[in-house]
Amino acid sequence: MPLFFFAGAAACVPSWRPGTNWGGGLMKRAARLFRPVFYYLSFWAVALVILYPLLPQHVYEPVAGVSIQLLWFLGAYVLVLAAMPVLSRITSTARLAAGVTAVYAMIAAVDAVRLHCSAAASLGYLNLAVWLIPAMFGVAYRHRLLTRARAIGTAAIFLATNVALLCWGPYELSLVGIEGQRLPNMSPPSLLLAGHAIILSALAVVAAPAIARWARRPRVWWLAAIGNSGAMTLYLWHMPALLGVHLLFDGLGVPHYPGEPGFAVISAAQLLIMCGAVAALFVALRPLENNPLPGWDGAPAITSVWHGAGVGVLLCVAGAAILASVKWGLKDDGLACIAVTVAALVAARILAVARLPR
Repeated sequence: MPLFFFAGAAACVPSWRPGTNWGGGLMKRAARLFRPVFYYLSFWAVALVILYPLLPQHVYEPVAGVSIQLLWFLGAYVLVLAAMPVLSRITSTARLAAGVTAVYAMIAAVDAVRLHCSAAASLGYLNLAVWLIPAMFGVAYRHRLLTRARAIGTAAIFLATNVALLCWGPYELSLVGIEGQRLPNMSPPSLLLAGHAIILSALAVVAAPAIARWARRPRVWWLAAIGNSGAMTLYLWHMPALLGVHLLFDGLGVPHYPGEPGFAVISAAQLLIMCGAVAALFVALRPLENNPLPGWDGAPAITSVWHGAGVGVLLCVAGAAILASVKWGLKDDGLACIAVTVAALVAARILAVARLPR
C-alpha cells in the first residue's frame, strides 16, 4: 500500500503550483476517485438488504462488516492529497529528511504512549499520518532529490531498524491485523509500518529507472494502461467476489481448512473461480470508472478562494468519515459514517458549482 501513496503523490506534483486553488485541485482528483465508489456503495446497499433475511446473523454481521473495509485507502488517500500544497514544497533533501523524521518520531511517541497506557489507545489513529511518508518520498522522487546510493542507504538503515524492533521491541511480524496482537501494525498504523513504508519508498526510487525502461515496451505499456484505467474497479470489486466465493463454498459444505482432505485442490479451485470472477467484473464494470457520472462529474473550475476552501474541507470530512466507518462497515455506527461521507461529497459538489453573490 505505501507504493500507491508514493506514486499518487509523485503524479500530483506538477498540478500543485503556487496559486492553484486548493479545493478545486482536490475536487478534480476526488471526482475520478469517488466515481466508482458511488456504484460500489449502491451495490452493497441493495445486496445487504437482500442478504439480511437470507443469512444467519452470525454470517451477515461479518459480511456487512468487511463490505466497505477496503475504503480506508480512499479516505487516507484523499487526506494525503489534501496535504499536497505543503508536501510539494519538499524541494531539498533537508526538507525531506525533516518531514520524514518528524512523522516517524511522532509515530514512535504515540506507540510508546499506547503501549504503556491502554486508556490512550485511541491516540493510535494519529498514526494515520504514516501515509504522508511515502507521499513525501514520491514528491522527492519527482524532484529527483534522492540518488540511488542514498536511497539504498536509507532502505538498509530502516530495514535494520525494523529487524531490531521485531527482535527486541513489542512489534510482531504480520503487518495485517491478527487477533491477539499486543500492538497492531495496520489499524492503527505502527512504527514498524512507518519503517516498512520508508523501505519500500526508497527501493522504489532505486528501481524506478529499470521499471521505466521495462514500461517502454509496447505490450507492457498497453497492459499498464489498461490496468490503470480500471485500478479502482479491481481494488473495489475483488471484495464482493472474494466474499461470494467464500459463501459459495461454505454454503455447499465444502471443507477448506488446512489439514483437511482435498485442501490443496479446493484452494486451487477457489483461486481459479476468484480469478474468473474478478476478470469478469473488471471487464463489465471498468466503464463505470471511466465514463462521467451525471451530477458528479463536470463541475467547472473553482476560482474563488473561499469556495475552494469550503470544498476542500468538505472533501476532508468525507475522507475522515470513510476512515471512521471502517471500524463497523455497513452496520451500526458505520451507516452514520457513510451517510456523513455521502452528504459531504454532495455538499462539496453543490458548493463547487455555486455562484458567489454579486
